[in-house]
Amino acid sequence: MSGERSTMLRRQLLAFTPLLAFAQQTKPIPKRIVSTAPGITEILFAMGLGSSVVGVTQYCKYPASVTKLPKVGTWMAPNMEVILSLRPDLVVVQQTAIQNSAKFEGVGLKTLDVRLDRIADIFTTVRAIGDSAGVQDRATRLTSEIQGQLQDVKRRLGNARPTPALFVVGRNPGSLEGVIAVGPLSYLDEVISAAGGKNILGDARVPYVKVVQEEIVSRNPEVIIDMGEHADANAISTAQAQSEIGLWGRYPTIPAVRNKRVHIVASELFVVPGPRVVECARRLAALLHPELFQ
Repeated sequence: MSGERSTMLRRQLLAFTPLLAFAQQTKPIPKRIVSTAPGITEILFAMGLGSSVVGVTQYCKYPASVTKLPKVGTWMAPNMEVILSLRPDLVVVQQTAIQNSAKFEGVGLKTLDVRLDRIADIFTTVRAIGDSAGVQDRATRLTSEIQGQLQDVKRRLGNARPTPALFVVGRNPGSLEGVIAVGPLSYLDEVISAAGGKNILGDARVPYVKVVQEEIVSRNPEVIIDMGEHADANAISTAQAQSEIGLWGRYPTIPAVRNKRVHIVASELFVVPGPRVVECARRLAALLHPELFQ
């Protein structure tokens, strides 16, 4: 009898074990998600979770439908009163040196901390959201799609020589004073490389560099991409672009100026790490290697 009981007990345990494992793996699926950064918003929508997003920042502009959603402040200054009123069951927080989930958790909100400082962070964030939202298959699919498209850009570049380039992300309006440019170990530095460029400030000590005109001249960029006055814009008139290109005319010895390869760009595409990294890389590649990306 003892042996029969032992056998029966083992069978019951074996039958119960899969149910226990399933119960441990099953998590409540969030139905009301707040995004605290544009890149997070774009990832959520690219993963088919747009219908669950109930709040975004005032800087979230893509896709267009997000403009109709409630605004929860900015990633640096979230409006906790508005966020709480939306009754989210998940707040996805872009973690930085000055921002993390502590303030949200302090008022009882469930959070997911993510980083979007580098290209690899995009894939890590996609997987983390996939796990939290119970859509791991979508995360895998989106990750593979982005990686495959980046590989296509790389194949198209082939053995092309990396083009020495300067990417300006800020400067004083109407002048070349106060220039802030892309340095190493940053998202845009990696996109420049993926697009077939060589960042002329890749040896700097910080991700974004304040640089004087004399140093720009000495480093001989063959292409200058200037977003200095338009990081929050999506369009710029031809007249305005020509006016800003003219600012660089005082430095005719710079190869980019001499060969008319100064480009004024205006798009949040370049400052939002997310699924559109491929579009960003293609846009840059067309400026750095027009012969390959017509």
